[in-house]
Amino acid sequence: MTDSKRPTLTNDAGNPISNDTFSVTAGPGGPVLLQDHRLVEKLARFNRERIPERIVHAVGSGAYGTFTVTSPDVPKWTKMKLFADVGKKTEVFLRFSTVAASRGGADTARDPRGFAVKFYTEDGNWDLVGNNTPVFFLRDGLKFPDFIHSQKYDPYTNRQEPDNVWDFFAASPESTHQFVWLFGDRGIPASLRHTDGFGSHTFLWVNAEGERFWVKFHFKTDQGIRCLDDDEAAAIGGRDPQHHQKDLYDAIERGEHPSWTLKVQVMPFADAATYRFDPFDLTKVWPYEDYPLIEVGKLVLDRTPDNYFAEVEQSAFDPGHMPPGIGPSPDRMLQARLFAYGDAHRYRLGINHVHLAVNAPKGVAVRHYGRDGAHADGKAGRAKNFWPTHGDGPAPTGEAYDLGYELSGSIGIHPTPTHRESSDFVQAGALYRVMKEDEKARLVRRLAGSLAQVTRPEVIAKSVEHFDSADADLGARLRAALKAQNVEVA
Repeated sequence: MTDSKRPTLTNDAGNPISNDTFSVTAGPGGPVLLQDHRLVEKLARFNRERIPERIVHAVGSGAYGTFTVTSPDVPKWTKMKLFADVGKKTEVFLRFSTVAASRGGADTARDPRGFAVKFYTEDGNWDLVGNNTPVFFLRDGLKFPDFIHSQKYDPYTNRQEPDNVWDFFAASPESTHQFVWLFGDRGIPASLRHTDGFGSHTFLWVNAEGERFWVKFHFKTDQGIRCLDDDEAAAIGGRDPQHHQKDLYDAIERGEHPSWTLKVQVMPFADAATYRFDPFDLTKVWPYEDYPLIEVGKLVLDRTPDNYFAEVEQSAFDPGHMPPGIGPSPDRMLQARLFAYGDAHRYRLGINHVHLAVNAPKGVAVRHYGRDGAHADGKAGRAKNFWPTHGDGPAPTGEAYDLGYELSGSIGIHPTPTHRESSDFVQAGALYRVMKEDEKARLVRRLAGSLAQVTRPEVIAKSVEHFDSADADLGARLRAALKAQNVEVA
């Protein structure tokens, strides 16, 4: 007899379950009967618990919080309602992640950290999908699948191969800037609370008067930057592969709510055409002396998810989710992500994944003519499923689309536009030269340690050549460090 004070256990249909300990058999010691529908249902559900994991950013942690506006100036640049007034609060969900590892991998790996923020605004969700570095390995989305293949497990050895990582790098000089970031001292955050976040891409802002501006987003950690060296990360990750996950949850649960100050760089629309390098190139940063950081708000994480799978694993971020006042730029990686992210979620979670609580807009009605598909909620009832219609269904606003560029000129395959500082190496070298002497030494040691595992001399030579192009001292030190490991560079 069960405790009558406890709620009754049921199956998915709500039928009460009388026994959940023993299977139904044909007599004592007899075979299990197929008619034991509880056994069948329970095993069938168990077999289907897993969904496809993210191809990238599979190792993740997340939390809820609020964003509060601190500057009255933002409406000068954008009509986004969440920035309308000082003190205005918007609920957010933030997911951190590593890029390359599969689920179960250590979250202390040397890898960029995804920094994806979902703002539940009154004009629907705004998904800002970035990293903890202001740049990326690539500037063109066509190379993205190849890049990830080079970072993931090799088809034959089923492990991450230095040969593959460096082979792709040797053939992709635009990655040099990101490699200097990745192998530098900020390559492994001490915790998710102690790292910055960036929208990384250039976006468009449009104000109420229709004026257009280019913008970049920077989330500066209020906890300060703290990082791990390789030995610390290996030891911590070996003891607890979910170290960063635990640290984030523990901090929030004990009331130490991590926060970030959101700052923006704003570029007048016309500047882009004559700027000294392509301002939409994801492998480059805008120098602060050209476009200073402007504080606009504060993001605070104050609530942990109740169920990791439902809220963190099923959270879905789509850079195409943009309320009025923000739009895309010609950034080729952003343009590719506008398709790829939403498509990944449609594959993993289904066409109705935005119905899930963590992904659903809050405080705004969702009205469209899409119906059906797995997990359709049927809330539209008898309403028509087509547009245009003479009925009383939802209609478009008719407002201009926030497009940051004109679709004109010849359509075809065009290389990246040439600017005065289009070089793949200028900013990588500048980053190296602002490092302190001990930081430079550690960067060289890490680069040499990884390159020394590569078996193809031409890949090593080409990789060192990229660092030569970034800074002659960096290249020379790297050659010397490799020679000390009995690796001669041609």
